[in-house]
Formats: sequence, C-alpha cells, structure tokens
Amino acid sequence: MSSLLVTGGAGFIGSNFVRLALAETDSSITVLDSLTYAGFEASLVGLDPARFKLVRGSVCDHELVNELVAAHDAVVHFAAESHNDNSLNDPSPFIQTNLVGTYELLEAVRRHEKRYHHISTDEVYGDLELDDPDRFTEATPYNPSSPYSATKAGSDLLVRAWVRSFGVQATISNCSNNYGPFQHVEKFIPRQITNLVDGIRPKLYGAGLNVRDWIHVDDHNSAVLRILEAGRIGETYLIGADGELDNKRVIEMILELMGQPTDAYDHVNDRAGHDLRYAIDSTKLRDELGWLPRYRNFDSGLAATIAWYRENEAWWRPMKQATEAKYAKVGQ
Repeated sequence: MSSLLVTGGAGFIGSNFVRLALAETDSSITVLDSLTYAGFEASLVGLDPARFKLVRGSVCDHELVNELVAAHDAVVHFAAESHNDNSLNDPSPFIQTNLVGTYELLEAVRRHEKRYHHISTDEVYGDLELDDPDRFTEATPYNPSSPYSATKAGSDLLVRAWVRSFGVQATISNCSNNYGPFQHVEKFIPRQITNLVDGIRPKLYGAGLNVRDWIHVDDHNSAVLRILEAGRIGETYLIGADGELDNKRVIEMILELMGQPTDAYDHVNDRAGHDLRYAIDSTKLRDELGWLPRYRNFDSGLAATIAWYRENEAWWRPMKQATEAKYAKVGQ
C-alpha cells in the first residue's frame, strides 16, 4: 500500500502510528483529524512533508471523507471520542464521531473498494471480576458499560455488517490500555508523571485495585501494521502484551522510578462506573501473524515513558493547568 489515510492521526495512538509507519514502510500518509482537545499538531512536528500531510476535518464530513478515501490505498481509523468521563457528561459527540463517522468511512471504502482497518478497545467487552482467571478473547460477548464503550461496540458491529453485507475489505483490532509518548496529561499514567515533575503528589482513584492490561503504544501500533499487512479480511484481532497491573502498583512503580517513596500518593474519589479489570488474550494475533511485543517488561516501557515526559515538557505543559483545574472541581 503506497498511501494510507489515518483518521485521528494527531491523537495519542494515531500520531505514534504515523511515526512508526513512516519509519517502517514506504507509504505516504495523510492524517485526517478534527484537532479537538486531544489532537495536537505538535504531535506531528518534524515529519517529512514529502510523505506526510495533515488535513483538518471531521470523519463525519461526507464530501471530505469521500475525497480522501478515493485518493488512498487504505484507511486506518483511529479517530474516536474516547474519554469515559466525558461520555457520561455528554454522550452526543460520541454518537457522532464513533458511530456516524465510522458509517461515513465504511460507505466511502465500500464505494471506492479500499482496504480498511478499524481500531477499537477492549472496553467493548465490559469488565472482569478481579479474581476471574479468564481474559478477553475474540469470542467474548460485548457488554459495554459507558456511552463511550457502547459507541465503540456499535462501530465494531457496523464494520462486521459491512464486511458481511457488502464485502468491504476490513479488519478490526481491540486493544488494551496504551501508554507512551504524546498521551494527554488527563490520562492516568502521564498525569501521575507530570504531577511528580511539578512536585505534586500523584492521585489514586479509590483503593487502586482496578486492573488494566497495559501495552506500550509502539507495540500496539506494530501489531496494527502487521494486521494491515497480513490480517485475514473480516477477522478481529485482540492486541495485548500481558501487562496486567492494578492502579496502585502502577503508581508505586512510577514513584519508585522517579526516586520517590512508593507511598507518596493521595487517594481521591473513585470514578463513576469505573470498570474493575481488563485482560487481553492475544494468542490469535501471535499465532496467526507472528507478532510479539517489544516491551515485554512493563518496567522498561514505563521508564522510557517517564524519560519522554521529562524531556518533552514543552509538549505537555500548555494543557497541564487546565487539566488539573478540571479534576479539582470533581475532587479528583
């Protein structure tokens, strides 16, 4: 594929994907991004203008989406409203971007017979009990618990229907929690790191027993590239790096790596509807496509992430004050 259209490519995972794809393939890339609060042109600074272009616009814009899809070999759809708390306050943007936007893209790739890969989340499966030995697989029934995860589940089902009904050449991936460079400071790991840089004690939701299955963003994106290259059309692949840790342990590891006592954090009110545990079984991806994560040790990926935030204060500083003010209003 000589040209890729990457939606949401100015966001956290999307911008890292663009950088990886430019480094590891010969493709030219166009990013379509509406540059909402979570999308930053600064995340794409320094890319080769001969192979990269940014178009500001919405995935819900029928004419723009049609024009861009027609001009590229494949679409990788990262664009999404993705903040659980925001979806509880106002679900409407999630309906538009995650459902209507996906519909517009599917119709365009159908019309122009283009390859399509759909990025989704493990949150479509709901959550697991803390003492449950099971992990999510491609056969796990959907059980979303928020407007965000419900709209992502709906978008996945749209893709499956367009494959079956219209023969769209599509694949889907559902991934566990990403961390790494260019992640908004509202998110759990970068918020704690940047708080410590500022001499502020980290914040732990509730008792901190909620478990997430962490994966470095570069590992997620290397899996996406592999699926795009060799994934079977119509199939879903779960992407995970066996990184199950509870939030309390993650904060303790951040404190330790940043030279602080491991108990130097404060408890704050738990989030509404906070899912208990996510866990990914990526056996299918590993067996069929031979993919393996680079960061098989969470400590090493976390240390690299801390170093990036320390070295790139100019990227995150402009958003930090407003983010903390917003959390302070709700006691978090």
